[in-house]
Amino acid sequence: MPSQKDPSPASDNSAQNQSAHNALEAAGIDSAAISYPHNPDFENGRWFPTWRPYKGDLDRDPVGINDYLPPSKSVLLGIQHTFAMFGATVLAPLLMGFDPNLAILMSGICTVMFFMITGGRMPSYLGSSFAFIGPVIAVTAYAGAGFNANLNVALGGIMACGIIYALIGLLVMKTGTGWIERLMPPIVTGAIVMIIGLNLAPVTIQGVSANQFDAWMATLTVLLISGVAVFTRGMLRRLLLLVGLVLSYIAYFVLTNILGFGTAIDFSAVAAAAWFGLPSIHTPRFEMSAIILIAPVAFILVAENLGHFKAVEGMTKSRVTPYMGRAFFADGLATTFSAGFGGTGVTTYAENIGVMAVTKVYSTTIFVVAGVVAIILGLSPKFGAIIQTIPAALLGGASIVVFGLITIAGIKIWIDSHIDFSKNSNLIIAAVTVIMGTGNFSLHLGGFDLGGIGTATLAAILLNALFNQSGETKTVPSSLAK
Repeated sequence: MPSQKDPSPASDNSAQNQSAHNALEAAGIDSAAISYPHNPDFENGRWFPTWRPYKGDLDRDPVGINDYLPPSKSVLLGIQHTFAMFGATVLAPLLMGFDPNLAILMSGICTVMFFMITGGRMPSYLGSSFAFIGPVIAVTAYAGAGFNANLNVALGGIMACGIIYALIGLLVMKTGTGWIERLMPPIVTGAIVMIIGLNLAPVTIQGVSANQFDAWMATLTVLLISGVAVFTRGMLRRLLLLVGLVLSYIAYFVLTNILGFGTAIDFSAVAAAAWFGLPSIHTPRFEMSAIILIAPVAFILVAENLGHFKAVEGMTKSRVTPYMGRAFFADGLATTFSAGFGGTGVTTYAENIGVMAVTKVYSTTIFVVAGVVAIILGLSPKFGAIIQTIPAALLGGASIVVFGLITIAGIKIWIDSHIDFSKNSNLIIAAVTVIMGTGNFSLHLGGFDLGGIGTATLAAILLNALFNQSGETKTVPSSLAK
């Protein structure tokens, strides 16, 4: 269990400033031009920040990481985050032959675990990672339907990946984040965040394009969510995804179950499901061939989550970088824990970062609520069956909004960091990365498939390392500039 004293660089301001100075100098950036905003409640030298009640105007003021809202509002916002992650967290295990109810349960437990290990300083939800899909299918020869008969072998590989990822987190906690930030400056992380949204776009669009009715319902969902975001105020605006999905669900029910258009919602599974029940637990089996293929996913998760954390830092204007090592360690430990019981590998979810981007609610206490809601859903086949009645067209419409917001968050990293696109080095890094990631260009290292995001991430890191030798790509984040 973590101690009350904060061992991270933030616990010692003088050491932190010197470390930041050295890292910036090594990267060729004038540290004198950098000034981090100081929040004494957030940077209090303890494991958890000093929590404070939110006293701002929800129409105008963002909710800070260490702010907390009244219980009623926290529950509604937490449910919204659960909705935001649900589609992907259920889809990933289905594509690998895992139990989706167990994946939901583990995502909730792992999110609460992440909150505790990071000291409530990194607003994130942990859901099923898509980075494992290719390697797991390759290892298990999964046919794509039903239960994965070789699930246990995949679980051993995922556990090994989680352990490696956690060790990377411990290394970052020990050595600081300077070397990672030099390896992945804003031009790289901005591109990685962008391609996370763009890479998922084709799958989302294909999922709602099976027929014209679904396409129109997805469009209606986009319009309803957008309308709530633009034309409402206060708490209603903060619940744009939840409210938009509820409205589109009602519209879908009327059009299908009552008027006879499209495929009606089938509630038979809801009626047959029990109110309470434990998902099936599976035991991992460790085989070296599976570990070799799956374990390298850890490095994809590092790159992916670095982009997420930088996006969070840009949105919140809070110094979360010193806690990145904790976050890597927490995610790695959570992945190991989840796979140990038969669940998927987990990662911080871009979908929920997209929700934060539009709601401006960054409180980590909201994610504890979301985790608890997911645990309840995972332990209740009845509630899980209700949520699974949400038509794919509506989840697809919501995904269009969320993935679009993720893409814009990547662009915002470039804007906030004053990336100079008059320099050819920046142009090439951004152009190659975005097109590779969007087109899902994938390279293979032996039997390991890097995937579109992994290949694009590797290309961005290598191109940046090559071009940075000439000192051409130097930027100062505007969010940190005086």
